[in-house]
Amino acid sequence: MENEVQVKKRGPNLLGMFWSPGEQFESIRQNPRIWIPLLIVSVLNIAAYLIMAMSMTANDLMLPGMTAEEAEMTLAIAKATTAVSGFVAPIFAILFSSLIHFIIVKIARKETTFKQLFSMNTYISMIGAVGILLNFAIMAAMGVSSTEGYITSLASLFGSSHSSVLSAFELFSIWQMILTAIGLHKVGQLSKTVSYIIVIIFFLITLGFAALGSIFAGMAGL
Repeated sequence: MENEVQVKKRGPNLLGMFWSPGEQFESIRQNPRIWIPLLIVSVLNIAAYLIMAMSMTANDLMLPGMTAEEAEMTLAIAKATTAVSGFVAPIFAILFSSLIHFIIVKIARKETTFKQLFSMNTYISMIGAVGILLNFAIMAAMGVSSTEGYITSLASLFGSSHSSVLSAFELFSIWQMILTAIGLHKVGQLSKTVSYIIVIIFFLITLGFAALGSIFAGMAGL
C-alpha cells in the first residue's frame, strides 16, 4: 500500500513583503490569500486615517469668507469623511488596480487569475498602509497638519508641501510601484521590461494629473 503525502502549500507572509517580496510573490502565485491580509491592511489604514481625522483643526479647513461656525461644521464633516475613507479607499484602490492588471495580463494571454492579482495587490498595499500610518503618526506627534503632505515625499524635503508633483515622489509610493512591477512579472507572468513599462506609464499619468491639479489650484488661488 502506497502512502500519499500531501504537501501543504506555503502561504505568503505580509511582513515578508518588506524584506523578501520575490519569495512572497512566488507564494501568491501558488497560494493566493485575500481575506486576512485585506483585514490587516484595512485596520492599518483605518488607524492611520483616524489619526489624520483627530489631528485636523478648523484652521486647516478655513477658507476666505468662512465663519467660525461654518469651519467647525466643515471640520466635523471632514473628520467623518476621512474616517470612512480609511476603510473604503484602500479596498477600492486594490480592486481597481487588480482589475486593470487583470485586463493587461489577459491581453497578454497569460494564465493568471483575478484572485492572484487581487492577492498580489493586497500584499503590496501593506507597504502603503505602513507608510500612511507612519506619516500620520509622526505628523500628529510633531503637531504638523496632515494637509501639509507626507513627510516622506520630496515636497516635504524641499519645503514645497503644496506641490502635487513633488508630493507624487513619495518613498512608500515608489516602493509600491517597484513591488508592483516585480509582482506583474512573478505573479502576472509578464516580462520584466513590460512590467516596468506598465508601472512607469501609470506613474507618468499620475504625474500628469498632479500637474493639472497644481495648475487648477493656482488658478483658483488655493
